Amino acid sequence: MLQALSFKEILSAFLVMFAIIDITGSIPIFVSMRDKGTKIKPMQATGVALLLFVAFFIVGDQLLKLFGIDMPSFAVAGSVVLFILAFEMILGRDIIKNEPTSSGASIVPIAFPLIAGPGAITAFISLHAEYETVNIMIGLALNIVIDYFVLRYLDKITHWLGADIIYVLRKFFGVILLAMAVKLFVGNIMAVFHG
Repeated sequence: MLQALSFKEILSAFLVMFAIIDITGSIPIFVSMRDKGTKIKPMQATGVALLLFVAFFIVGDQLLKLFGIDMPSFAVAGSVVLFILAFEMILGRDIIKNEPTSSGASIVPIAFPLIAGPGAITAFISLHAEYETVNIMIGLALNIVIDYFVLRYLDKITHWLGADIIYVLRKFFGVILLAMAVKLFVGNIMAVFHG
């Protein structure tokens, strides 16, 4: 267990998940929802998101085997999704459309798809091809804690950061995510062809 722990892997997994979840980029959405009278429950939203991530991580491998897909192939597919998400963040254009519903705002659209969206879940499962499970889970847990505090202290964070800083953070993590997508693609594409 201790041998599997790697600060580098934890940091990498954390950064990938932080960039994809993009909780800072979602702050304007949360503020808009709050201004419309929507009650946001931070504990419920982050709890459900965590359960979704863990459930897909546990069952995801069995689902892949059911369809005859190996982990490197899934990782390559996941890297393509990361490319798209990174371009969304960098260019400020929505390529993957999410259709939020009006009911249960803490669960939909906050827990899913704003925190545990299709891209984040795909990336999370894809990380299994690169990193040890314990490091991925720690990286996820750190993200969920940050997500909770952002939702819990939304007013203070919005006031403290300001729109310009939030914009810059979104672009910065978009570039980081793009670089990680390239790494994930290159690291697994040869295994796909040789497998």
